[in-house]
Amino acid sequence: MQAQADVNNFSGTVLVTQNGSVLLKKAYGLADYEWNIKNTIDTKFQLASVTKQFTAAAILLLAQRKQLSLNDKLSKFFPDYPKADSVTIHMLLSHTSGLALGFKEIALSTISQDSAFSLIRKIPYEFSPGTKSTYSNIGYYLLAKIIEKVSGEKYAVFLKKNIFEKAGMKNTGVSNNDSIIQKKAQVYCHTEKGYIHNPYINWEVNLGHDGVYSTVEDLALWDKALYGTAILNAEMKKKMFTPHSSENWGYGFIINPFYNHGHQLIAHDGGFFGTITSFNRFTDDKLFVTVLSNNGSLSHIIGYGLSAIALGKEVELPYKHHRTKVDTTIYDNYVGRFGKIEILKADNKLYYNNTEIELIPESKTKFFRTDDNDRTIEFIQDKTGAYNSIILTKGGVKETFVKQNQSQ
Repeated sequence: MQAQADVNNFSGTVLVTQNGSVLLKKAYGLADYEWNIKNTIDTKFQLASVTKQFTAAAILLLAQRKQLSLNDKLSKFFPDYPKADSVTIHMLLSHTSGLALGFKEIALSTISQDSAFSLIRKIPYEFSPGTKSTYSNIGYYLLAKIIEKVSGEKYAVFLKKNIFEKAGMKNTGVSNNDSIIQKKAQVYCHTEKGYIHNPYINWEVNLGHDGVYSTVEDLALWDKALYGTAILNAEMKKKMFTPHSSENWGYGFIINPFYNHGHQLIAHDGGFFGTITSFNRFTDDKLFVTVLSNNGSLSHIIGYGLSAIALGKEVELPYKHHRTKVDTTIYDNYVGRFGKIEILKADNKLYYNNTEIELIPESKTKFFRTDDNDRTIEFIQDKTGAYNSIILTKGGVKETFVKQNQSQ
């Protein structure tokens, strides 16, 4: 983590616990660049999409109290919403509703809640409800509105009374555009010209899929609460932690995603401009890893590396990558598909999966990605002189991929 701070300018807080023991708890970087105020362990960070698990928990709590059913149709709450008779609460929770990804421009405007809802209603569906799975912020925005309609309380009030207070999360709440929140980090996003302030975000509208702020210690209390039944009973937790689609979406979590290191993992990441967050529960290992950042640091990649260390894997430290000149004729030997990765060549340059992500040489055989220094590709030469495998290093964790035959 010190290398992440020194080399990659990580700013935020990190907590790693196993079996209740703290392996790492530390703050890095600045909460306020203008006043040079450092982040501390109790600095509060926006959670971005890590918010979704709290929205899901609130819905499951209402279901547990028989105030709604997961089979209820959207039309029960918003009869005028398009296709409302075809969409269930279960579909909203599991990203199978067909609703589009989101409404970024609306979230960045000063529009009223009612005007925003009217505009969001007009955003077309991606597919027929229940037929496929695609991640949707709109689905969780609507779930927040359902929580308010059923409970008769504001989303922020319901979460505070029924989840945060029950879990002992004293430094957690829901953002709005008026309240002064002590020890809350400023948020900065990175541009070609350096760091700038995050844009204005309308927290009256950007709710349900986003909106919650917290600390790493409060998130550890939430992790602990999810092992017990003080908030959600066993039946509701089972629904939450069961994958309901081909994309492995549970309710507010992804179950055993590809970055699980072969261990049982319940997780969710978040990102919106300079806020990038990662929340990881390796439930069989009783390992909890959370990373919160306020300057666009790649918390999900850092969380991947930290969990690898905790699970006994070898992890390479971050280092400064420097471009070197190489004979680009060798690039022809590198082109091809290596597992899920495709290496492309265009205009004497190498690319990763598409021509937007260029691979920059740091040696004849090793390259780093333009968009992410923490990801490198090394081409491995076999006894015949051919390059039939690559080592992908992501967050310091190495994976080997073998070249597929051209006939495949």
